[in-house]
Amino acid sequence: MSKTLPPMSDLAQPFFDGASNGELWLQQCCNCSKHQFYPRTICSHCSGRELDWTTASGNGVIASFTVVRRAVSAAYEAPYVVALIDLAEGPRMMSTLIDVDPETVAIGQAVTVAFAEWSESISMPVFKLV
Repeated sequence: MSKTLPPMSDLAQPFFDGASNGELWLQQCCNCSKHQFYPRTICSHCSGRELDWTTASGNGVIASFTVVRRAVSAAYEAPYVVALIDLAEGPRMMSTLIDVDPETVAIGQAVTVAFAEWSESISMPVFKLV
């Protein structure tokens, strides 16, 4: 059984291309210089319409999390941790934590990005404790 794949679009393609190369890419507004995630056609901060893609540090902290103890399908081995990560660049991203005992996870812990292959063509950003 395979994992649920995200919808692909021209708008999000640079994000997935970066992940395939082991890099976390975020949109950055050319007007206000703020970063945003998820990909959009206008800046979520100033409504600017000129956005570039930049490589993010991949560092962040856990803002919130939950432990999934009953997997949604056989493709996801439970228990696993789904977390909201506040990235150093500003945006908040939902992802999973890897290589961690779910009972030791706490809000405020520092994390760094890693990448997990979800299919032959898609890698997804995941996070691990620093």
